[in-house]
Amino acid sequence: MLNTIFKQGLFNEKVALITGGGTGIGLRTARELAQLGATVILAGRKLENLNKGVAIIEKEGGKAHTVVCNIREEESVRSCIEKSLELCGTIDFLVNNAGGQFPSPSEMIPRKGWNAVIETNLSGTFFITQEVFNKVFEKKGGTVVNVIANMWKGFPMMSHTGAARAGVDNLTKSLAVEWAKYGVRINAVAPGTIRSSGLETYDPAFKQVIEEFGKKNYAGRMGTEEEVAAAIVFLLSPAAAYITGETLKADGGEWLYSHLIAPEEHGKMAEWKD
Repeated sequence: MLNTIFKQGLFNEKVALITGGGTGIGLRTARELAQLGATVILAGRKLENLNKGVAIIEKEGGKAHTVVCNIREEESVRSCIEKSLELCGTIDFLVNNAGGQFPSPSEMIPRKGWNAVIETNLSGTFFITQEVFNKVFEKKGGTVVNVIANMWKGFPMMSHTGAARAGVDNLTKSLAVEWAKYGVRINAVAPGTIRSSGLETYDPAFKQVIEEFGKKNYAGRMGTEEEVAAAIVFLLSPAAAYITGETLKADGGEWLYSHLIAPEEHGKMAEWKD
């Protein structure tokens, strides 16, 4: 059984659709929701990853389904929601976790690469949310959590995803206002530098840079998939019933970190008083 800080049975009879659900933060979130009683639908491009995720969830005693979906393609999004409704009859929660990017100096990002990242992280998030709203949430309400990123001080070497994630932050606020009258809550979680399976997709040298940068926060370490999943589950839960249009930063204070006074130097401040 998966360890969880939340009450068992919290999401009994609920159905959650998680994009990018076959690996990383998406899978960890799906495992958590399934452990708490939800039926989860893992959506993603690679069936092999989705099947592995379902096997893990079922081994832990949860209920899970797979739907192959490329959120960049209109027909694939439409088919994903149709199949999800065929499998489970409804959707209560949508977790927009699918995304992708690649490191590059901004002057070297090709138009094709830029468009691919924007279409995945921003456009894909909007259109699958729109489809779920039109097919389900407009009639019965629902809850959405968008997974974005720590881009509050810019996102050097990944300006494409920084721009896209900033767009989703604003989209979260816009939709929260527009769809509140339908009983829809929409929030976002902004992870900092997280030790997740996604790290393995990067070049070893860049991965090392991320490992070092991951210590530049007030926790002094990288975050975990479990910690981000817990934030997502909280925003889906009744405990967050009065919260909408917000972005919860799960980053160890990374967004506050200033190079002017590094965390390890703070202890010396007592010496400066005199």
